[in-house]
Amino acid sequence: MNESSDLAAIARALVAEGKGILAADESTPTITKRFQAIDLESTEENRRAYREMLLSTEGLGEFISGVILFDETIRQKSSDGLSFPEMLRRKKIIPGIKVDKGAKALAHFEGEKVTEGLDGLRERLAEYAGLGAQFTKWRAVIKIAYGLPSQACLESNAHALARFAALSQEAGLVPIVEPEILMDGTHTIDRCRQVTELAQRLVFQALAEHRVVLEEMLLKPNMVIAALDCPKQATVSEVAAATLDTLRCTVPAAVPGIVFLSGGQSDLLATQHLNALNQLDPAPWQLSFSYGRALQAPALKAWNGKNVVAGQSALLHRARCNSAARHGNYSEEMETERMAA
Repeated sequence: MNESSDLAAIARALVAEGKGILAADESTPTITKRFQAIDLESTEENRRAYREMLLSTEGLGEFISGVILFDETIRQKSSDGLSFPEMLRRKKIIPGIKVDKGAKALAHFEGEKVTEGLDGLRERLAEYAGLGAQFTKWRAVIKIAYGLPSQACLESNAHALARFAALSQEAGLVPIVEPEILMDGTHTIDRCRQVTELAQRLVFQALAEHRVVLEEMLLKPNMVIAALDCPKQATVSEVAAATLDTLRCTVPAAVPGIVFLSGGQSDLLATQHLNALNQLDPAPWQLSFSYGRALQAPALKAWNGKNVVAGQSALLHRARCNSAARHGNYSEEMETERMAA
């Protein structure tokens, strides 16, 4: 097991300046839906080939500090027989693993969910560490609607996140704690801020109660943003200001970094928001990214089941743009220059 100082070092390395995390931890049903969009059958070999295309991208380690893998993926190998965790390590990229079992219906609370997977987690964490993982991720999903979320839903998910984080640190793994307020619905940015602040306060209260070491974890939150169907969408600068103000109210300075999820944002908008956040007054934490679709969507479309070079070029471009956003140096010219090239 890693010593505590090692965990803090890994947490800091995951949010190293100019770098962020690639979330490649889609479950089989999720990646099946994405493959359907390019008319590709979701076989184990196709999934393996797609993940190999992503992870073998030359130069990826310049912009990506870590990759979150799925249970199937951490056990797979490249076409030349190298395990995916070892492939990443050779690129100086830290391998991680999603360890939750998904969000399930919360009994007696219609429309709300709680993430499961605590049973047997200690043993699974030991196995994942043996397979090469150095950090973990657990996602909770919170829905905003009339009368939602309930206090019970928020507290149940905060408790699960804290237990997961404590078990991860016990196993010598850095936990990424992800309380996601979903973008689905019609709620305003103000309502999103209210719920985000409450959820994060409860999460950090639970983390403290479970003696989780803040220096040895990362937070993966949503940005404070209007719902997808809200009639009044917030500007990029409004999202950045509301997000940072909320974090200042809830997240202790001891946490090394914030790695934002992209949620339902487009790849361009996720980059623009991250860029605007890093142009504001300095925060006590690194403001980074842990994007899934916002990094992968252009790569998947370009790859289309066969074009590895095009897929890797698209992935590297988005990684480079988000790296620039980490410094507040991203510009739309970066997009037009690539299209012109």
